[in-house]
Amino acid sequence: MPAPAPHRPSFLGRLSLPERRFVAAALRTETVGGVLLLGAAVIALVWANTPLKDSYASLRDLHIGPASLGLDLSVQHWAADGLLAIFFFVAGIELKRELVAGELRDPKAAALPVIAAVCGMAAPALVYALVNTIGDGSLAGWAVPTATDIAFALAVLAVIGTSLPSSLRAFLLTLAVVDDLFAILIIAVFFTGDLNFAALGGAFAGLAVFWLLLRKGVRGWYVYVPLALVIWGLMYNSGVHATIAGVAMGLMLRCTTREGEEHSPGEHIEHLIRPLSAGLAVPLFALFSAGVAISGGALGDVFTQPVTLGVVLGLVVGKTIGIFGGTWLAARFTKAELNPELAWPDVFAVASLAGIGFTVSLLIGELAFAGDAALTDEVKAAVLIGSLTAAVLASVLLKLRVRKYQALVVEEERDDDEDGIPDVYEEHTPEYHLRMAAIHERKAAEHRERARLAGAPRDEADRPA
Repeated sequence: MPAPAPHRPSFLGRLSLPERRFVAAALRTETVGGVLLLGAAVIALVWANTPLKDSYASLRDLHIGPASLGLDLSVQHWAADGLLAIFFFVAGIELKRELVAGELRDPKAAALPVIAAVCGMAAPALVYALVNTIGDGSLAGWAVPTATDIAFALAVLAVIGTSLPSSLRAFLLTLAVVDDLFAILIIAVFFTGDLNFAALGGAFAGLAVFWLLLRKGVRGWYVYVPLALVIWGLMYNSGVHATIAGVAMGLMLRCTTREGEEHSPGEHIEHLIRPLSAGLAVPLFALFSAGVAISGGALGDVFTQPVTLGVVLGLVVGKTIGIFGGTWLAARFTKAELNPELAWPDVFAVASLAGIGFTVSLLIGELAFAGDAALTDEVKAAVLIGSLTAAVLASVLLKLRVRKYQALVVEEERDDDEDGIPDVYEEHTPEYHLRMAAIHERKAAEHRERARLAGAPRDEADRPA
């Protein structure tokens, strides 16, 4: 008797019902936030390119905050270091949840999205480095095109009216989570200034207190919010980028449920904070970072200077090739079978969508060229052009498959027995078939009753033998 064929792992297969619900809820908030992000970016660009541009610059450069605490910062600086700490706090919770309860908890299942994300960050950096090596440009911005902006990507999906199947949406979200992890590491390792060890020690002591309070089950925002602000201030003054404090606190939250809990503390806090991050923190950061002066000459310079051309090609070409190529090679190496309802062009389309690198790319651009305001603005313009180009390319590719996606989404959400659970999760259970039989019998009885009241002749099944 021949041995059974070894089980081949599935790629982009159906999610579990709890994971599907979590992904749907998370992406709904991110989609709304992405639309606000787009609006904030448009306002910033219009404001910075009209006669009101002086008022934009004045507000952006306005300094507020206690100088005695080392926090006399510009409004733009507060948005980048302060508000984005909230964004990275949510990213920390997402990463923790993915590691303990999501797609990354199983090393075999995590291999494909992790390899795709790593290749999707390495390839843009290599493209940027190649362009700047050939063109004798600066290698300082190698990390700018490595990031993916999930909110911006989802806003593009909302605008073009394409609803991805849940497996593709989950793949995009997992890519973004791993992407955020590596962006955090890049910021921590490559953009840390001269260290103030006293402040850094204080930040670590504050994080230890934060962790201890969580372990003891202490509750109350009035305890954690002031402590988080102290940790953030100390981290900022330590020379380490202040957003790292947000990530560290997010990773400390428990993201597994215990007996009697419907949601873990991490998921509960993420549910509360995510709208603040997606709806306020990130759009305000975009408002004060995306306002760059753009003229015909400036746009032309983006495609002639090695630094800016490297950013554009890194986002559009590097991201797409890196994610698609890494995914295809990993699937071949692991012999993973692609979901038969999807095709490799679908993966390519999602890979091109990941070339939208708005928020974190703008942040890294500010950090990489902090001493050169003119070059910083040029890099920001390159990020905007690269993200827009990637968005247009992805829109075209996704529109080619929109009917297939719509059919898959309808099938995923079909709930004929109206019990709140999609039928694809029940159709192989006896209980489901019993409910469906009862529903069909009830509908048949209603039809016969309507026919009787209307005076219509009974069908053959109703006639007496």
